[in-house]
Amino acid sequence: MRRQSAAFYGILLCCTALCVRMLAPEDAIADQTSPVAQRAVDAEGHRWWQHAVFYELYPRSFADSNDDGVGDLNGITGKLDYLRDLGVDALWITPCFPSPQVDFGYDVADYRNIDPMYGTLEDFDRLVRVAHQHGIRVLLDFVMNHTSAQHPWFVDSRTSRTSRHRDWYIWRDGKAAGVPPNNWESLFGHSAWEFDATSGQYYYHFFYPQQPDLNWRNPEVKREMFDTTRWWYQRGVAGFRLDAVDTVFEDPQLRDNPVLPGTNHYGDPDMRNQYNQKLAENNLILQGLRVQADEYGAVLVGETNPTDISELKEYYGGDHPGLHMPMDYLFTNVSGLSATEYRKQIAAVESTGGWPVYLISNHDIPRPASRYGDGQHDDAIGKLLAGLYLTLRGTPIMYYGEELGMTNTDPTRREDVKDPIGRLGWPQVKGRDGERTPMQWTAGMNAGFSKGTPWLPVPASAMTHNVASELADSDSVLNFYRQLLKLRHTNRALLDGNYVALNEADPNVLSFAREYGHQAVLVLLNMSGIPRSAKASVPGFRPTRVKALLRTPGVEESPSAQQQLNLPPYAVYVGQIGN
Repeated sequence: MRRQSAAFYGILLCCTALCVRMLAPEDAIADQTSPVAQRAVDAEGHRWWQHAVFYELYPRSFADSNDDGVGDLNGITGKLDYLRDLGVDALWITPCFPSPQVDFGYDVADYRNIDPMYGTLEDFDRLVRVAHQHGIRVLLDFVMNHTSAQHPWFVDSRTSRTSRHRDWYIWRDGKAAGVPPNNWESLFGHSAWEFDATSGQYYYHFFYPQQPDLNWRNPEVKREMFDTTRWWYQRGVAGFRLDAVDTVFEDPQLRDNPVLPGTNHYGDPDMRNQYNQKLAENNLILQGLRVQADEYGAVLVGETNPTDISELKEYYGGDHPGLHMPMDYLFTNVSGLSATEYRKQIAAVESTGGWPVYLISNHDIPRPASRYGDGQHDDAIGKLLAGLYLTLRGTPIMYYGEELGMTNTDPTRREDVKDPIGRLGWPQVKGRDGERTPMQWTAGMNAGFSKGTPWLPVPASAMTHNVASELADSDSVLNFYRQLLKLRHTNRALLDGNYVALNEADPNVLSFAREYGHQAVLVLLNMSGIPRSAKASVPGFRPTRVKALLRTPGVEESPSAQQQLNLPPYAVYVGQIGN
C-alpha cells in the first residue's frame, strides 16, 4: 500500500512539474527535474519535508555581499556550501519583499517582488537554482494577515469610501467622535484602530498602524492572495511559512473583547482576544492553501500560538487537512531545563496524530543560549538542546547562529533600539534586536558579516563563537551540530523511528528511544548541572549491543548489560541498539 501511494505521488509530482513549465517562463522556474524535486516522496510515503532539516534565515543579518551593512540574497547564495555541509535541507527566508521596513519586512508593499536592499528577482531565481543544486529547497515567509500601509491596495483603499480596494481592508465608523469601533488592542500596544481623516473612518490593525489588516471575507482578497502563492510556486519556491495565521479573521459584529484584571507591558488593559484571534474561519483558509500547496509538492509551516495541545491538533485539520507543520510554541515556553516538562510536551505533540515540528528559537524568541545558559556550561547546554530537538520524531527548524551557540545582545539604551516594539515598551520590553544580530562568520571585523557598518552591532562573543573558529575546534557547538545532523540524515531510526519514552519518573535525565524495525537509537540527556546516571537500555532490545553514535565528553562509550551510564552535567549520549 505504501509503495502504491509513493508511485501515485510520483506521477502527481511529474504532472505538476509539467504544468508549472506550461504556466511560467522557463527562466523564472527552478529546475523541476533536479534531485530535490525527484525525492519529494520516498518508498514509504514520506514527503520530503518529513526528512528535512529546516533553517530560518533573517536576510538582513545573515551575509552582506555588497558591504552596505545589510544582508542580502546574494550573501545567502554565497553561503550555500556552508549550509549544505551543516546538514540543512530547506531554507525559510523571512520577508524580503518590497517594504517600508516598519516591522523589518512584515509590512509588505508588493507580494511579487524583492526589496532592492536584498537584491532583485533575478537574484532570487539564482538563489533558488543554486540552492537546488546543493540539495536545498527555499521557502518564503507569507504575511497573510496584513499589508503595509504603503501597499497600492491600501493607498487606494483610503482614498475614499467608494474606492475599488476599500473593502479589501477593515474600515468602520467609530462609536462616537474620537471613540474607536470597539476595545480591541494591537499586539504591539494601544488601540487596534487608527482614524483616517480623509474618509472619516477607522481601519483595523492587529499589529502596527502601518500594517492594516486585510479583509479575508472579501473573495477578491482571497483570490489575489492564493494567486500570489501560486506565482511563487511557479518560480520554484518549495513552500511558505505562514505568518500570524491566528489573526486572519475578525468577528464581523466587532464585539468587545473580555477585559481581564491588570495591564500589559504597554500600560493597556489586559484582555482575551476572543473576537479577533483564532476564529474558526482561519482553518478554512489554511485548508484551501493546503490543497494548493499539495498540487506543487510544497509545504506549509504555520506560525501558530496554541494555548494547549487541543488547539495545536486543530491546525493539522483532521478530515480536511490544514497545515503540514504547525509550529509548537508550547515547546519553546518550557521554563528552564526540565526533563519532566519536556517529556510532557513531547507526549502531548505525539498525541495529536500529526507530524511534529520542533524549534527552540526564532527571530521573535530570545536565543536559547541566553534563556538557558548558566554562564559556566553554556556550550554544553547548547549541545544538550541540539541533542533534544534534533533527535525527536518530526521536523526540526533551526534558527541561524543557533549552531554556533550565539547569544542575545540586547540594547542597553532606548536610543539604540531598532525594533519598534522595544521603542514603545522600553524598558520593560527591549524588543527583538537581541536575537537578530549579524551571523558570526569569523573573529575578524564585524564577524565577517560585512565590511560596512552592520545594521545591528556584532556581539563581543563573535571573537570566540564564529564559524571559522568553531570549525577548527573538534569540541565546538558547531561541530556537534554537524555530527548530529549527519547522523540524523543517515540513521533510519532517527529518520522514521517511533518515539518511546523511557525512565519517565526521572526528573533530571530525559531518556527516550527511536525504534524502527529491529533497531533502536537510545537518547540520554542530562538536564541538570550535576552528574547523573541513567539506565542504558531499551525494553525488548539486548543492552549488550549498545554502540555509542554520538556523545559529549566524559560519557563512557559502551555500557555493559543493564549498566547505569554516568552522565556529566548537561551530557548527551546517543547510542545504537539492535537485536
